[in-house]
Amino acid sequence: MFKLSDITFSYQDKIGLKNLNIAIKKGETIGIMGPNGCGKSTLFKLLTGLISPQHGTYEFDNKLISSKSLRNPVISNYLHSHIGYVFQNSASQLFNESVTTELAFGPTQMGLSNQEIDIRVQDCLKLLDIEHLANRVPYQLSGGEQKLVAIGSILTMNPPVIIMDEPFNGLSPKYQKLVQQLLLKLKAVNKTVIISSHNYYYINDVIDRCLLFNEQHTLEKDLTPDAIESNADLKNSLEY
Repeated sequence: MFKLSDITFSYQDKIGLKNLNIAIKKGETIGIMGPNGCGKSTLFKLLTGLISPQHGTYEFDNKLISSKSLRNPVISNYLHSHIGYVFQNSASQLFNESVTTELAFGPTQMGLSNQEIDIRVQDCLKLLDIEHLANRVPYQLSGGEQKLVAIGSILTMNPPVIIMDEPFNGLSPKYQKLVQQLLLKLKAVNKTVIISSHNYYYINDVIDRCLLFNEQHTLEKDLTPDAIESNADLKNSLEY
């Protein structure tokens, strides 16, 4: 589904990603880990078309994704309708007057019927245990509550790929467990899920592979959970 070949991306004053080669299959759940500034968020922006590689090639579903190809509305719409992205700063993607309208916004833009939109919104409120927030204003919510609403705003669109940047940040232990259970449900219905986390403990039960980035902005290791579990020092270094 995803194929990145020799990808490099630099900002004006620093490297974002360097010589990156990754392949992700449909239905895989992938963990992304590494120190702050190693390129995790840059990778997510590239996968979702917010930025384009300066060197190398990126293919999604056998379609070349570049600054040029994204000017084609067919390619752009295909990418953006197939990938849902939950930002690390959830507040930046919430802009409606209530949680209910926030969850309904994406399905409304998709042209779904009012009945189908209502079903998706109510199902999502229940799934995330945020029914009590339905009529609240998103920007007045706590950071953890905003995170759940942002996740919900992606789930109501039901994309085949879901990318979450630090979804456990700011959540109470109760809601951290809820998100873990949600990830298992997404895995069970064959969604392709890519998650970044600073703590392996949150994702070890759901991921198929863990991609470890280093401070040089390169992919250092591509490991299965079994490989991590068999290396006590490595496992301990990922739980912080």
